Amino acid sequence: MAVEAPKSKAGLEDVVAASSSICYLDGERGVLAYYGYDIHDLARGVSFEEVCFLLWHGRLPNRPELGDLQSQLAAARPISEPLLRLMKQLPASDGMDMLRTLTSALGQYDPEAGDDSQQANYRKAIRLTAQLAGIVATYGRLQNGGGPIHPDPALGHAANFLYMLKGQRPNALEARALDVALVLHADHELNASTFVARVAAATLTDLYSAIVGAIGTLKGPLHGGANADVMRLLIEIGPDAAPEKIDDAIRGKLARKVKIPGFGHRVYRTEDPRATHLRKMSKDLGERAGNPRWFRMSERIEALVKSEKKLNPNVDFYSASTYYTLGIPIDLFTPIFAVSRVSGWTAHCLEQYANNRLIRPRTDYIGPSYPQTVLPIDQR
Repeated sequence: MAVEAPKSKAGLEDVVAASSSICYLDGERGVLAYYGYDIHDLARGVSFEEVCFLLWHGRLPNRPELGDLQSQLAAARPISEPLLRLMKQLPASDGMDMLRTLTSALGQYDPEAGDDSQQANYRKAIRLTAQLAGIVATYGRLQNGGGPIHPDPALGHAANFLYMLKGQRPNALEARALDVALVLHADHELNASTFVARVAAATLTDLYSAIVGAIGTLKGPLHGGANADVMRLLIEIGPDAAPEKIDDAIRGKLARKVKIPGFGHRVYRTEDPRATHLRKMSKDLGERAGNPRWFRMSERIEALVKSEKKLNPNVDFYSASTYYTLGIPIDLFTPIFAVSRVSGWTAHCLEQYANNRLIRPRTDYIGPSYPQTVLPIDQR
């Protein structure tokens, strides 16, 4: 007689699959925290580099530690000639395909590729975080007909990304807006891509392979990409659309059961705490640029969807207009998600390596009853 396995839950919803000290979520109260630090406090007063240190070490850095990390990121940020040649040789493709391929190639060129010690893996986490940002920015620049730009060691991580992408140094508000977005996206507990990274790390594969798996998972439209869909929706309605036209367009989609991207969340039952900050960034950037129309459209759509469907915006909704106002191409929206989340992915891998047990769940078998009789081929 077969032994009955525990019953499954679709999508593993609310199933606890790991113990972690990194990220705390409370969907009922709308709480997101990294190592106990509330996301609102981090977004208001901490840089992305400080958040990286926090995720990797479990505490915020002091000034010398932050300076050391900034120096290591700066040293790792330039794109090597072999990687640049490979980037140029790849056929035109989705930005996530490019990022997946080049991240795998990074592992081939890492001088510590064969060293899986804790210290070497930490240095790889720094290199991955620095390099993914440079890869995405350089790819975006090449796609728009520009030439690669060497990073400026005097600029921070977010400012360097915008500089390498656009060819001009961002102003303080632009740099801060992207920095806040990176802080907000850095980790989110055991989401799909982080789970894949931890499963891979649990096999004791190398860190690059684990991150390639996470990138491939993030590419899936049910995980990453919603902010790109939000921006396409805003453009479809039209930047100069009258308020009534915006309402009619959204109501029409709702009547046809078309999902409005950027609303609702698997965990949060209140407003996504990350959306709170991105809403403000979208507003401030639009006003500074003299182009508040994308924010105003978004604000009107939010009010309508909340009224009609009782859904709150998630992290993707206002990040769309934030990125677009920063001059970031839509096809880079999901890769930028990876530029931030690689800090969390690597943190989870380092945590998994430090106290490892192979992740091997079971399935709820729903196939034919056991045992089946094998008939001779002529009797089938």
